[in-house]
Amino acid sequence: MMKGSRMRIPVLFCLAMLLSFPRSAPAQISRAVAASDSGTLQGAQSDVTHVAPAQRDVRYKICREDILAISFELTPNLDQKVTVQPDGYISLRGAGNVRVEGLTLAGVVEAIKKAYESRLHDPIIDVDLVDSQKAVFTVLGQVGKPGQYDLRYDTTVTQAIALAGGFSESAKTQVFLYRAVSADWAEVRELKLKDILHGKKINEDVHLRPGDMIFVPEKWIANFRKYVPYGIGTGVSPNI
Repeated sequence: MMKGSRMRIPVLFCLAMLLSFPRSAPAQISRAVAASDSGTLQGAQSDVTHVAPAQRDVRYKICREDILAISFELTPNLDQKVTVQPDGYISLRGAGNVRVEGLTLAGVVEAIKKAYESRLHDPIIDVDLVDSQKAVFTVLGQVGKPGQYDLRYDTTVTQAIALAGGFSESAKTQVFLYRAVSADWAEVRELKLKDILHGKKINEDVHLRPGDMIFVPEKWIANFRKYVPYGIGTGVSPNI
């Protein structure tokens, strides 16, 4: 599951990125957002609600950069191949942009039908996944097994840290989640897991998306930057 048993992780660079960039992101980030104490986790796992395997939706969900082939049985002139853009949308011929990231293939079909409802009456549409980007997430910092992991199921931040060996002895339960908001920028969110691990604010245990990065610092960070460049050594790049 883990990509490489002894990965070299640029934690210091990640921390520097967290602290060194301006609080304000460029205007395009604002638009993108508008459109979209010490201890171990193992010792507190009894406080975490885990999703039973039988309850998980194992159907594939569309990710950025996936390639889809769309066919219209009754109107083949509308057949097209599209790529999911960094913002999660696809561009449909004659129907504009439709958000499909996070949907199953059946969900994509319904979204496309809705997009064409003013032009087509009860169309028969088929969507095939031509190529897909492997869904992964990364855990860095003070955990037992930092590295990159496959995002195979619906996984929360606390579950991801457990998969990465739990908190190390020097870790704080303060965690930072990096999530892309555009092709160039990532939003940084502070998560205080102490409350979650004690059964409070369970709804704040964020569900991961492909490409997410979790950073567990050794020391408490009071001030941090809300946005950092995406994929230049911060650990949010799938290439790390």
